[in-house]
Parts: sequence; structure tokens; C-alpha cells
Amino acid sequence: MEHLLHRDLSLLPKAHLHLHFTGSMRPTTLLELADKYGVHLPEALSSGTPPRLRATDERGWFRFQRLYDIARSCLREPEDIRRLVREAAQEDVADGSGWLEIQVDPTSYAPLLGGLIPAMEIILDAVDTASRETGLGMRVLVAANRMKHPLEARTLARLAVRYADRGVVGFGLSNDERRGMARDFDRAFAIAREGGLLAAPHGGELTGPSSVRDCLDDLRAARVGHGVRAAEDPRLLRKLAERQVTCEVCPSSNVALGVYEKPEDVPLRTLFDAGVPMALGADDPLLFGSRLAAQYEIARRHHGFTDEELAELARQSVRGSAAPEDIREKLLSGIDAWLAAPVC
Repeated sequence: MEHLLHRDLSLLPKAHLHLHFTGSMRPTTLLELADKYGVHLPEALSSGTPPRLRATDERGWFRFQRLYDIARSCLREPEDIRRLVREAAQEDVADGSGWLEIQVDPTSYAPLLGGLIPAMEIILDAVDTASRETGLGMRVLVAANRMKHPLEARTLARLAVRYADRGVVGFGLSNDERRGMARDFDRAFAIAREGGLLAAPHGGELTGPSSVRDCLDDLRAARVGHGVRAAEDPRLLRKLAERQVTCEVCPSSNVALGVYEKPEDVPLRTLFDAGVPMALGADDPLLFGSRLAAQYEIARRHHGFTDEELAELARQSVRGSAAPEDIREKLLSGIDAWLAAPVC
């Protein structure tokens, strides 16, 4: 019976490096905000169960984006932003997270919050408050949209650097990687890197290994959002392992969007065995139906990860984070303590 006993994954200290702003919302909160503003939600967002999604074709991705945009339209006032961030922090703490880097494109919220700078200020204030209230270390990763003009990304990179001392730790690039070449955004990423920010673009989700390679070569990524398709290229896996570039792997998201058919198809074991550091993430719990600890549960249940290996995954998430040294040490010793505790 011994092998059936497992340590509680919600008690395993970990860092959460891939969580999108609107996508972090609780479904119940979305229902309340939609009611508050008279927004009609499609059944996919109001039924209480995660929508059936498939983003491997253009139409599927468009539908996913449409649902996301409808949800985002329910965030209209500073109080809504504060609530979203507070609840995201509470959910993370419940899942054992000690450090969260939440990803946001402030241009999406600017029209309703009085402009780009006010939106940024409101978001950072909300993060600061939620961090103090919950005890969760929390910072922001500003993400540009690759569907928009690269000049917009440069503006955002400058904004992100301007707020580097107020809680912004990284710069990303999200949305459909089949559109917009990574190299078109090289200047924006150079601005971010020169300003001391971590480069963490999305790649290797909807397209293959080449998009991960582009993130490394053109944007000099320190981390890659997703990166799972690198598993298809052994040379690329070696490169990621040698450079210790962390892949922010989101198993539930990969299955929900049709990148892989089943949880066991997500190449967690391939990446792990190749020595590629990973940080498991929930991506968009609002749309995919599961949060951080559930991603570790997938590694355990569908990939046979032992508690020792799950502890190592948690360590990799901490090492790949922008957390200051004292928080890293606290989390790493907490992981050791989790592993040393008796199984019951």
C-alpha cells in the first residue's frame, strides 16, 4: 500500500510563472461582474464548466480569443482589478505557491481605466496590496501582443522598464504565434533586457520547435512560455538544457487547446529527462478549469513523477523565477521540508 500514499501537492512550495491576468479569474467572479455590468455571457462562460476549446485551427483560436475578450470586458473599474488580483493570490496560496508572476497586457485595460499609465498604476497597486494581504510574493510580467504592430511592443517595453522598480520583473509576447515573426519584436525585447527585465516570450505551443528556436535566437529568451514542442527536436532540447532556459509548461492548457490529445501526451517526461528546466503553470484557469496544484497532479498521475521528481519540478520553478534571493531560499528549504516529511 506504501506506493499509494502521496504527499499533498497543495502543500508543496512552488513558484507560478505562467498565469494570464483575465484568465486567472474565478468563474463565480466573472458571473458577478457580468451581472454588475449587464454583459451577456455566452453559455461557454456561464455554464460553470470549462468550455470545449480547440485552438489548433484559426477558427478555434479566434473563438478562444473571443471568450477571453468577453471576460476581459467585465473588468471595468479599479475595484474589479483589485478583486481579480486578490483572488488570484488567494487561489495561488491555497495551491502552495509562494511566488507568482502574473502576466498582463495593460493596453487591453487602458481604455476603461483612463489610459496606459493609469492602468499600469492600478494593476501594480493591486498586486502590491494583494501581496501584503496574502503573504504571497507577487510581481508582474508585461506582455506585448504579437498580433499588433511591433512599435506597440516597443512602447510597452519602455513602460515595463519604467516600472521595473515598482514590481515589473519581465517582458513577454503572447497570442497566436502563427502570426507575427519573433524577430519583428527584437527591438522591444532589447529595450526590456537593457532595462534589466527577464525576457519570457511565448513559443512552441501552436507551432513547432522553430518558434522556440526563434525565441532563443531572436529575442534571447531567458524563459519560454510553453516551449513543449521543443520535445520534437533533440538538438533544441540540448540547447535549452545547456542554457538552462526554463519552459513554462501548462499541461491542462495544452490539452484544452488541442496541442495534445490527452494529459499523458504532454511531453513532461521528455523535457525533464533531457534536463530542460520547467515551471508548471495554469495559464488561464477561467477557461481551462484547473489551477496550479492540478498541473503537478497531472505530472504525478499521468507521467509517473515521484515525490522526489515533483519536488525537483518545484525547485526548477523557483530557480526560473525572478524572486529575490531570500524568497528563493525560503521556498527551496520549504520544498526540502515537504520531501522530508513522512507520507501519510
